[in-house]
Amino acid sequence: MKHSRRNFLKTGVAFSGGVVMLPFAVNGAAHAAHEFAVPGGTLSVHPVAHASVVLKTPKGVIYVDPVGGGEKYAELPAADLVLITHHHGDHFNADTLVAIVGENTVMMVNPEVMEKLSDDMKAKATSLGNGDAGEWNGIGVHAIPAYNTTAGREKFHPKGRDNGYVLNMDGFQIYLSGGTEDIPEMRALKDIDLAFVCMNLPFTMDVEAAASAVAEFKPTYVYPYHYRGKDGGTQDPAAFAKLIGDAVEVKLGDWYG
Repeated sequence: MKHSRRNFLKTGVAFSGGVVMLPFAVNGAAHAAHEFAVPGGTLSVHPVAHASVVLKTPKGVIYVDPVGGGEKYAELPAADLVLITHHHGDHFNADTLVAIVGENTVMMVNPEVMEKLSDDMKAKATSLGNGDAGEWNGIGVHAIPAYNTTAGREKFHPKGRDNGYVLNMDGFQIYLSGGTEDIPEMRALKDIDLAFVCMNLPFTMDVEAAASAVAEFKPTYVYPYHYRGKDGGTQDPAAFAKLIGDAVEVKLGDWYG
């Protein structure tokens, strides 16, 4: 069920058309955030860097692909659930996990990351492969494929290995793409309220492919993230927003401040 955009709460943001620029700093101002009305309360979104984001929900605090060291999370609430999409260094870092995983923290990871965890971390983790589903504190966690399709790029994210995630929180659904290209499984998503979609070359996709996919599955809100690449592969989130137009409301955060 889609939620009315009138239920979106704006805090500390400046507007320009359908695009919202967020005044994020890497470690500043307690990570000012967008807030969304969700069943049971408020969801706040705290970009950290690149693919790392913290979601503060009525069910608990979710860390997604936390990297960069514990200091990046010092001003944020402690992690209740950690989701890791795959083993690349911009998504998985063992030292960061040691810093942010507490006694009662639960983790859900793809099988390759599971193999790389220490025994202590494995005891806190559940392995989810493509198509698997888990549950944490009333939130459904569905692992969906994330992979490359362009010839020559399959080595980055081979089909069947890495995850994206769809979280279902009492009907409010969140899509986290991880590292992927524009794939049929993304386009087939239904009733997504909030999406985080990657775009960088050569590792994932360009803004045109990302915008085309998002325009098809039509989340209510979308954050472009994971948009810096190499050798000219950085994508422009403002260009992505322009391509999306009025089809989906785009949120822009400073992931690289």
